Amino acid sequence: MSKEADELYDEMCRVVGDMVFTLHDFGMESKQMVIADALRTALAHKVEERSELLVRAMEAAAKVLDR
Repeated sequence: MSKEADELYDEMCRVVGDMVFTLHDFGMESKQMVIADALRTALAHKVEERSELLVRAMEAAAKVLDR
C-alpha cells in the first residue's frame, strides 16, 4: 500500500474505534449499521476544524460498514 493509503486506513481504524467507545459510553450497541449511521450523522454536522484526512476516513469507514 502507498503511504497515503496506509494513513487513510489507520485513520479509519481510529475513527471506528473512537465511535465504538462513544456508543458504549451512551449505552448503545456498537453494531455495524449503528456505527455507520453515527459516522454519517457526525459528517452531516459540518465542523471546520476536521482535517481532510478525517473526513475522508469517516466517509470511507461508513461505506465499508454499509457493505
